Amino acid sequence: MNLKEKDKKFRQAFDRETQKIDTSLSKLLAGKKPESLYDPCEYVLRSGGKHLRGYLVLLTTKAVGGKYSQSYNAALSVEILHSFTLVHDDIMDNADKRRGLPALHVKYDINTAILAGDSLIAVAYKNLLKDCKSNIVDILSTFNQSVIDVCEGQSLDKEFEEKRNVTIPEYTDMINKKTGALIKMCCSIGAKIGNAEKEYIKALEKYGYNLGIAFQLKDDLLDIIGDTKHFGKNVGGDLIEGKKTYMLLKALELADKKDKIELNKIISNSGIKKSQINKYKKLYEKYGVFDIASKEIKKYTDHAIKALEIIPDSIEKEKLIWVANLMSERSK
Repeated sequence: MNLKEKDKKFRQAFDRETQKIDTSLSKLLAGKKPESLYDPCEYVLRSGGKHLRGYLVLLTTKAVGGKYSQSYNAALSVEILHSFTLVHDDIMDNADKRRGLPALHVKYDINTAILAGDSLIAVAYKNLLKDCKSNIVDILSTFNQSVIDVCEGQSLDKEFEEKRNVTIPEYTDMINKKTGALIKMCCSIGAKIGNAEKEYIKALEKYGYNLGIAFQLKDDLLDIIGDTKHFGKNVGGDLIEGKKTYMLLKALELADKKDKIELNKIISNSGIKKSQINKYKKLYEKYGVFDIASKEIKKYTDHAIKALEIIPDSIEKEKLIWVANLMSERSK
């Protein structure tokens, strides 16, 4: 099988399994009452998404000798947990759109969105327990720690809004907690449900950690160079909100005195106008920030793939490598 055929086959497998996850999520809360609670929850679970996290749970279970059926409910649980984080993220960020649709608090209201988010985390735990036949304490501990990490990451993200000077290492730590921890957890619980050896669990956790950072850096990059139609969010949103992303921090690090003054206006003014996006995009281009970010994404992707060397060769291992490359090359 040549590379083109393998890519097509793996893409079909990815689409098939993530579509199953999508279908299961859309039916999970159907008909439950009160509708004032569960209709908003269903709106979130039916809003699509890549379902990468759930797929990683399945792949890592099978990569260590288990079966998809062993961790299917766990795969749903991490997707539900991810949905919970997005609901609350959108409220805190005052975001209008999510996955090309009105954010939950826009579709309904803030109080409804908060309650729906709270409910989703409980539903996530309920589903996870269905697959915890063994290692239950370890799996729940891993799941719990990822929830704590995500909250810590979000707290740091909000803290950075008031902090004048943020370093790239501080930013990397924040995205590791906010995004990387959840992806790392998916790989960890998938391996643990498959009763993997400790060295395999550590290797898959390292894979998830690096994949998570690469994933968030790619999100940062797409926020300014992506296409709204494909990206599902307003392009340039991070600049408009004055977020201290990798691109902004790297540009500040490289800029001359005059340009640094302009870049600092993003921070001092707590964002920019939509009409100013191209101006700052050109500044980023001037200092090669997009190329530098792309190299960082590749670096973390390569680290993720290298972590898999210890895992026995299998189709699932090849798919994990394919997923890492897919995420680094995506356009949405």
